[in-house]
Amino acid sequence: MKFVDEARIRVEAGKGGNGCVSFRRERFIPFGGPDGGDGGDGGSVLLQATSALNTLADFRYERSFKAKNGEQGSGRNKTGPSAADLVIEVPVGTEVYDEDTGELLGDLASDGQQLKVAQGGFHGLGNVRYKSSINRAPRQSKPGTPGELRNLRLELKVLADVGLLGLPNAGKSTLIRAVSAARPRVADYPFTTLYPNLGVVRIENHRSFVMADIPGLIEGAAEGAGLGIQFLRHLARTNLLLHLVDVLPPDDADPVAAVKIIEQELEKFSPELAARERWLVINKLDLIPAELRDEYCEDIVQRLHWSGPVFRIAAIAGEGTRELSYRIMTYLEEEWAKEQPIATVTEANNNDDHHFAPTSE
Repeated sequence: MKFVDEARIRVEAGKGGNGCVSFRRERFIPFGGPDGGDGGDGGSVLLQATSALNTLADFRYERSFKAKNGEQGSGRNKTGPSAADLVIEVPVGTEVYDEDTGELLGDLASDGQQLKVAQGGFHGLGNVRYKSSINRAPRQSKPGTPGELRNLRLELKVLADVGLLGLPNAGKSTLIRAVSAARPRVADYPFTTLYPNLGVVRIENHRSFVMADIPGLIEGAAEGAGLGIQFLRHLARTNLLLHLVDVLPPDDADPVAAVKIIEQELEKFSPELAARERWLVINKLDLIPAELRDEYCEDIVQRLHWSGPVFRIAAIAGEGTRELSYRIMTYLEEEWAKEQPIATVTEANNNDDHHFAPTSE
């Protein structure tokens, strides 16, 4: 399915039901009095995140959503039924903006999370509500209020632990195919990925992470050139960036210049993103004779003055990808551990002769 990461929709909550003006008319009860019931509340509009969706493509065809109105009250103090809320499912990772004001209304970052985007109208009041000692037969009621109407902009940010960076044809799609079950398109001729692909990299039972293949950036992307800038927002949630570079570009370009182009575009788009943990991955080593690989890789690292981790792989042959995956998993587990609350251990007594030692499994 084609990836769609932005959509604009119109939502309208239901109107509250009107109150009723009614009087009891029963035999032998000459002074029956008012018995008009209240109306029902209008339905609200809620967005709910679901892992069953991974694009906003459905909103290309249906862009207007309206909840049902509450029903009017009736005689004998009968309250009109309230309308059910309208729940619209969106992918996990969707940010919701008010299109008219630009306000961020919410971020649906977990499966099942809900966000109310339009409040249903409140019910009207029947004439029984206005009965008093000086107004025995009120003929007034209150109508229900209209529901909220909003124009929304939905932006999907991919929920990935690791994001792949690089110019077109750096081998990002090939790498994600090599380490996961994702099958993005690859070929032996130059082209760029048109939409992000997600792949789950499974190291072993209960040890896995999600990798995102982001479309290739080109020079000037931060000013709107090419496709990549549309997808840079997806990197905002990643814990780690892998910067892939072709060790031997087909057009005889300089690999070092390719890395610097991406660094400049990242800095223009978001200095915070540019400062995120980033590893250099030198790809396509299978294009170079084994005896020359060290020379080529060391030249790239030295000219970049790269101080972070460096990995050498040949993604199409799977060379070096397993080691890279294990290193990523270890790094992510360390980062996740930092986010966990530190447990407080309370000693049963203050005897200095008692010590606690870890139990071996």
